[in-house]
Amino acid sequence: MNFSGKNVLITGASKGIGAAISKELAKEGLKVWINYRSNPKLADSLKKEIEQEGGKAAVIGFDATDEDAFVEAIKTIVNSDGEISYLVNNAGITNDKLAIRMKKEDFTSVVDANLTSAFIGSREALKAMSKKRVGSIVNIASIVGESGNAGQVNYAASKGGMIAMTKSFAKEGAARGVRFNCVTPGFIATDMTDKLSEEIKESYVSNIPLKRFGDPKDIARAVAFLLSDDSSYITGEVLKVNGGLYM
Repeated sequence: MNFSGKNVLITGASKGIGAAISKELAKEGLKVWINYRSNPKLADSLKKEIEQEGGKAAVIGFDATDEDAFVEAIKTIVNSDGEISYLVNNAGITNDKLAIRMKKEDFTSVVDANLTSAFIGSREALKAMSKKRVGSIVNIASIVGESGNAGQVNYAASKGGMIAMTKSFAKEGAARGVRFNCVTPGFIATDMTDKLSEEIKESYVSNIPLKRFGDPKDIARAVAFLLSDDSSYITGEVLKVNGGLYM
Protein backbone atom coordinates (compact mmCIF):
# COMPACT_ATOMS: atom_id res chain seq x y z
CA MET A 1 0.00 0.00 0.00
CA ASN A 2 1.05 3.60 -0.55
CA PHE A 3 1.15 6.17 2.25
CA SER A 4 1.99 9.82 1.68
CA GLY A 5 2.13 10.54 5.44
CA LYS A 6 4.57 9.26 8.01
CA ASN A 7 2.75 8.68 11.30
CA VAL A 8 -0.54 7.56 12.84
CA LEU A 9 -2.25 7.89 16.21
CA ILE A 10 -4.38 4.93 17.29
CA THR A 11 -6.56 5.33 20.37
CA GLY A 12 -7.14 2.31 22.58
CA ALA A 13 -4.20 0.70 20.83
CA SER A 14 -2.56 -1.46 23.49
CA LYS A 15 -4.57 -4.66 22.93
CA GLY A 16 -7.09 -6.46 20.74
CA ILE A 17 -8.09 -4.80 17.50
CA GLY A 18 -6.09 -1.67 18.35
CA ALA A 19 -2.89 -3.65 18.77
CA ALA A 20 -3.48 -5.50 15.49
CA ILE A 21 -3.96 -2.18 13.70
CA SER A 22 -0.77 -0.85 15.28
CA LYS A 23 1.27 -3.82 14.08
CA GLU A 24 -0.18 -3.70 10.57
CA LEU A 25 0.49 0.01 10.11
CA ALA A 26 3.99 -0.31 11.53
CA LYS A 27 4.68 -3.00 8.92
CA GLU A 28 3.57 -0.51 6.28
CA GLY A 29 6.30 1.87 7.44
CA LEU A 30 4.31 4.32 9.54
CA LYS A 31 5.44 5.53 12.93
CA VAL A 32 2.70 4.33 15.26
CA TRP A 33 1.64 6.37 18.28
CA ILE A 34 0.16 3.84 20.70
CA ASN A 35 -2.47 5.37 22.95
CA TYR A 36 -3.48 3.73 26.22
CA ARG A 37 -5.62 4.89 29.12
CA SER A 38 -4.77 2.69 32.10
CA ASN A 39 -2.22 -0.03 31.27
CA PRO A 40 1.20 1.34 30.29
CA LYS A 41 2.79 -2.12 30.51
CA LEU A 42 0.69 -3.41 27.62
CA ALA A 43 1.49 -0.34 25.54
CA ASP A 44 5.21 -0.58 26.27
CA SER A 45 5.17 -4.28 25.39
CA LEU A 46 3.51 -3.56 22.06
CA LYS A 47 6.02 -0.81 21.32
CA LYS A 48 8.87 -3.21 22.00
CA GLU A 49 7.32 -5.86 19.77
CA ILE A 50 6.91 -3.40 16.90
CA GLU A 51 10.49 -2.17 17.24
CA GLN A 52 11.83 -5.72 17.32
CA GLU A 53 10.15 -6.23 13.94
CA GLY A 54 11.90 -3.15 12.58
CA GLY A 55 9.00 -0.72 12.98
CA LYS A 56 8.73 2.66 14.66
CA ALA A 57 6.48 3.29 17.65
CA ALA A 58 5.89 5.68 20.53
CA VAL A 59 3.61 5.41 23.55
CA ILE A 60 1.26 8.23 24.51
CA GLY A 61 -1.03 7.83 27.50
CA PHE A 62 -4.26 9.82 27.84
CA ASP A 63 -7.98 9.33 28.34
CA ALA A 64 -9.62 9.87 24.95
CA THR A 65 -12.74 11.27 26.65
CA ASP A 66 -10.67 14.08 28.21
CA GLU A 67 -10.82 16.93 25.70
CA ASP A 68 -7.82 18.83 27.05
CA ALA A 69 -5.71 15.68 27.15
CA PHE A 70 -6.62 14.74 23.56
CA VAL A 71 -5.82 18.25 22.33
CA GLU A 72 -2.44 18.14 24.06
CA ALA A 73 -1.71 14.69 22.62
CA ILE A 74 -2.24 15.94 19.06
CA LYS A 75 0.06 18.89 19.80
CA THR A 76 2.70 16.55 21.22
CA ILE A 77 2.66 14.42 18.07
CA VAL A 78 2.83 17.41 15.73
CA ASN A 79 5.65 18.97 17.75
CA SER A 80 7.56 15.67 17.66
CA ASP A 81 7.05 14.67 14.03
CA GLY A 82 6.04 17.90 12.31
CA GLU A 83 2.62 16.51 11.43
CA ILE A 84 -0.09 14.02 12.24
CA SER A 85 -0.82 12.11 9.05
CA TYR A 86 -3.46 9.58 10.11
CA LEU A 87 -5.81 8.89 13.00
CA VAL A 88 -7.69 5.74 14.01
CA ASN A 89 -10.41 6.31 16.62
CA ASN A 90 -10.57 2.85 18.14
CA ALA A 91 -11.01 3.50 21.89
CA GLY A 92 -14.31 2.33 23.32
CA ILE A 93 -16.20 0.49 26.03
CA THR A 94 -19.35 -1.55 26.52
CA ASN A 95 -21.82 -1.63 29.40
CA ASP A 96 -24.53 -4.04 28.32
CA LYS A 97 -27.94 -4.36 29.90
CA LEU A 98 -31.58 -4.19 28.86
CA ALA A 99 -32.81 -0.67 28.17
CA ILE A 100 -35.44 -0.81 30.91
CA ARG A 101 -32.64 -1.39 33.42
CA MET A 102 -30.20 1.07 31.91
CA LYS A 103 -29.51 4.21 33.91
CA LYS A 104 -28.70 7.51 32.26
CA GLU A 105 -25.10 7.17 33.43
CA ASP A 106 -24.86 3.75 31.76
CA PHE A 107 -25.90 5.36 28.50
CA THR A 108 -23.88 8.56 28.61
CA SER A 109 -20.66 6.90 29.78
CA VAL A 110 -20.62 4.63 26.73
CA VAL A 111 -21.54 7.44 24.34
CA ASP A 112 -18.77 9.61 25.81
CA ALA A 113 -16.15 6.87 25.56
CA ASN A 114 -17.08 5.73 22.06
CA LEU A 115 -18.56 8.71 20.25
CA THR A 116 -17.53 11.91 22.00
CA SER A 117 -13.90 10.81 22.11
CA ALA A 118 -13.98 10.15 18.36
CA PHE A 119 -15.49 13.59 17.78
CA ILE A 120 -12.72 15.28 19.76
CA GLY A 121 -10.02 13.34 17.93
CA SER A 122 -11.55 13.88 14.51
CA ARG A 123 -11.98 17.61 15.10
CA GLU A 124 -8.41 18.13 16.32
CA ALA A 125 -6.89 15.94 13.62
CA LEU A 126 -8.84 17.81 10.95
CA LYS A 127 -7.45 21.09 12.25
CA ALA A 128 -3.88 19.80 12.14
CA MET A 129 -4.22 17.95 8.81
CA SER A 130 -5.86 20.94 7.11
CA LYS A 131 -2.60 22.86 7.35
CA LYS A 132 -0.99 20.41 4.89
CA ARG A 133 -4.28 19.66 3.14
CA VAL A 134 -3.77 15.92 3.39
CA GLY A 135 -4.77 13.24 5.88
CA SER A 136 -7.04 10.29 6.52
CA ILE A 137 -9.10 9.25 9.53
CA VAL A 138 -10.77 5.90 10.16
CA ASN A 139 -13.34 5.42 12.90
CA ILE A 140 -13.92 1.93 14.27
CA ALA A 141 -17.68 1.61 14.58
CA SER A 142 -19.54 -1.71 14.82
CA ILE A 143 -22.06 -3.95 13.11
CA VAL A 144 -24.29 -3.11 16.08
CA GLY A 145 -24.34 0.52 14.95
CA GLU A 146 -25.93 -0.64 11.69
CA SER A 147 -28.25 -3.42 12.87
CA GLY A 148 -28.98 -2.59 16.51
CA ASN A 149 -28.83 -5.22 19.24
CA ALA A 150 -30.88 -6.07 22.30
CA GLY A 151 -29.07 -5.17 25.50
CA GLN A 152 -26.82 -2.66 23.74
CA VAL A 153 -28.93 0.46 23.29
CA ASN A 154 -26.04 2.61 24.53
CA TYR A 155 -23.38 0.89 22.43
CA ALA A 156 -25.57 0.86 19.29
CA ALA A 157 -26.33 4.55 19.71
CA SER A 158 -22.65 5.40 20.08
CA LYS A 159 -21.59 3.40 17.03
CA GLY A 160 -24.54 4.43 14.88
CA GLY A 161 -23.78 8.02 15.81
CA MET A 162 -20.15 7.46 14.83
CA ILE A 163 -21.21 6.37 11.34
CA ALA A 164 -23.36 9.47 10.83
CA MET A 165 -20.67 11.69 12.32
CA THR A 166 -18.04 10.23 9.99
CA LYS A 167 -20.14 11.03 6.94
CA SER A 168 -20.61 14.61 8.16
CA PHE A 169 -16.90 15.04 8.83
CA ALA A 170 -16.20 13.64 5.36
CA LYS A 171 -18.27 16.41 3.79
CA GLU A 172 -16.39 19.06 5.76
CA GLY A 173 -12.96 17.50 5.34
CA ALA A 174 -13.09 16.95 1.58
CA ALA A 175 -12.35 20.58 0.70
CA ARG A 176 -9.32 20.40 2.98
CA GLY A 177 -7.95 17.19 1.49
CA VAL A 178 -8.83 15.12 4.56
CA ARG A 179 -10.79 11.87 4.21
CA PHE A 180 -13.02 10.19 6.82
CA ASN A 181 -14.24 6.60 6.70
CA CYS A 182 -15.62 3.91 9.01
CA VAL A 183 -14.96 0.22 9.52
CA THR A 184 -17.76 -1.81 11.13
CA PRO A 185 -16.45 -5.07 12.60
CA GLY A 186 -18.71 -8.02 13.22
CA PHE A 187 -17.74 -10.79 15.65
CA ILE A 188 -13.95 -10.66 15.97
CA ALA A 189 -11.83 -13.14 17.93
CA THR A 190 -10.53 -11.08 20.87
CA ASP A 191 -10.21 -11.44 24.64
CA MET A 192 -13.88 -10.51 24.87
CA THR A 193 -15.09 -13.35 22.63
CA ASP A 194 -12.63 -15.80 24.20
CA LYS A 195 -14.65 -15.54 27.40
CA LEU A 196 -17.78 -16.89 25.71
CA SER A 197 -18.73 -20.54 26.13
CA GLU A 198 -18.24 -22.85 23.15
CA GLU A 199 -22.01 -23.27 22.92
CA ILE A 200 -22.56 -19.53 22.58
CA LYS A 201 -19.70 -19.21 20.09
CA GLU A 202 -21.23 -21.94 17.94
CA SER A 203 -24.62 -20.26 18.01
CA TYR A 204 -23.07 -17.00 16.81
CA VAL A 205 -20.97 -18.67 14.12
CA SER A 206 -24.02 -20.53 12.78
CA ASN A 207 -25.49 -17.16 11.74
CA ILE A 208 -22.34 -15.95 9.97
CA PRO A 209 -22.27 -16.87 6.26
CA LEU A 210 -18.48 -17.35 6.31
CA LYS A 211 -18.90 -19.61 9.39
CA ARG A 212 -16.14 -18.14 11.54
CA PHE A 213 -15.26 -15.20 13.74
CA GLY A 214 -13.04 -12.61 12.15
CA ASP A 215 -9.40 -12.12 13.07
CA PRO A 216 -8.18 -8.73 14.35
CA LYS A 217 -5.90 -8.71 11.30
CA ASP A 218 -9.00 -8.58 9.10
CA ILE A 219 -9.89 -5.25 10.67
CA ALA A 220 -6.30 -4.01 10.60
CA ARG A 221 -5.98 -4.62 6.85
CA ALA A 222 -9.26 -2.86 6.15
CA VAL A 223 -8.08 0.12 8.19
CA ALA A 224 -4.74 0.20 6.40
CA PHE A 225 -6.48 0.28 3.03
CA LEU A 226 -8.81 3.13 4.01
CA LEU A 227 -5.94 5.19 5.44
CA SER A 228 -3.69 4.63 2.45
CA ASP A 229 -3.43 6.49 -0.83
CA ASP A 230 -4.84 3.35 -2.48
CA SER A 231 -8.27 4.56 -1.30
CA SER A 232 -7.69 8.21 -2.22
CA TYR A 233 -11.10 8.52 -3.92
CA ILE A 234 -13.03 7.02 -1.01
CA THR A 235 -14.51 9.16 1.74
CA GLY A 236 -17.65 9.03 3.87
CA GLU A 237 -17.92 5.27 3.40
CA VAL A 238 -18.63 2.36 5.75
CA LEU A 239 -16.60 -0.79 5.15
CA LYS A 240 -18.32 -3.82 6.66
CA VAL A 241 -15.96 -6.53 7.93
CA ASN A 242 -18.39 -9.05 9.37
CA GLY A 243 -18.22 -12.29 7.38
CA GLY A 244 -21.55 -11.48 5.74
CA LEU A 245 -23.51 -11.34 8.99
CA TYR A 246 -25.02 -7.97 8.07
CA MET A 247 -25.13 -7.07 4.38
